[in-house]
Amino acid sequence: MTSLKDRLLAAHADDDRQALIALYTEAADSTADTDAACFYLTHAYIFALEAGDPAADGLRTRLKAHGRV
Repeated sequence: MTSLKDRLLAAHADDDRQALIALYTEAADSTADTDAACFYLTHAYIFALEAGDPAADGLRTRLKAHGRV
């Protein structure tokens, strides 16, 4: 199985915004460190905003719950 890091790098190389949203969200979900999770969620949120993806609303809600928005 390809590591999350490798999948993120590939998505960046391909400029695959939908994959980046999903992968950064996956990264956030896979850590117990709140600061790291919010770092990943912020990336997912920015890509979602740029893509006009409806996932942006949920990502913003998650960030706001941690006092990050």
